[in-house]
Amino acid sequence: MAIPAAVFEFNSVIVREPSPSVVDGLRAEDRGSPTYEGVKAEHDAYVEAMRGADANVTVLPPLASFPDSIFVEDPALVFTEGAILLRPGAPTRVKEVEEIAPTLRDLFDVVLELPAGFADGGDVLTTAQGVMIGLSARTDRAGAEALQANIEKLGRKSEIVATPEGVLHFKTDCSLLDEETILATNRLARSGIFKAFRQMIIPEGEEPAANALRVNDVVMVGSDFPRTMEMLDKAGYKVVPLKTTEIGKIDAGLSCMSLRWFSDKM
Repeated sequence: MAIPAAVFEFNSVIVREPSPSVVDGLRAEDRGSPTYEGVKAEHDAYVEAMRGADANVTVLPPLASFPDSIFVEDPALVFTEGAILLRPGAPTRVKEVEEIAPTLRDLFDVVLELPAGFADGGDVLTTAQGVMIGLSARTDRAGAEALQANIEKLGRKSEIVATPEGVLHFKTDCSLLDEETILATNRLARSGIFKAFRQMIIPEGEEPAANALRVNDVVMVGSDFPRTMEMLDKAGYKVVPLKTTEIGKIDAGLSCMSLRWFSDKM
């Protein structure tokens, strides 16, 4: 089996087109409703950025019955070794798993299912040292432990960590920049869970920028966060700014909109 040189090396991506119903997506706080046209434009730019980063993108059709289904990262996890169907913590999103399962079974020889609890992909960060599973309002301990068992079946190790109180998903407050470096908010960095990594701290007031996304040679960052982009640029990262104003209104960031893996079948 071909194994990628780094955990941020991907050649395969799955996304789902937004439906006009996306304006009814879940949100923890009311920052106003997005427009369908705005979300669609941000999603289109995201897909082009993925292709520009040399990833092959599979685009799934919109699902009008599931406003949040554009955020394909929550109902499933994907690795070179196989896929895991999750159990989203929001009741309105549970059946999204059934919608994405056939695609994953077409693309992966191994597809595992979560037998208990709840777990969202937005709470899962894959690093060179292992997979970190954050407990949150959407991922409970039963789900995290069941997910650990499935990750072990794929030959990977994992650990369960705490997400700060009031933070929707673990990756709301962090992302992987390279094999040794995590981008994190100050509140998550203070927890000490990244003590084995070099940390870059988000400038105060730009906390949503923590959900950046490393894909091959580039780091995708929300374009509304100039100080974070400047910090990463000065550190030598190749920054690709992407608009996240509209999707941010429904509690989303860059990692949410795709499933990414290195396929050994290409």
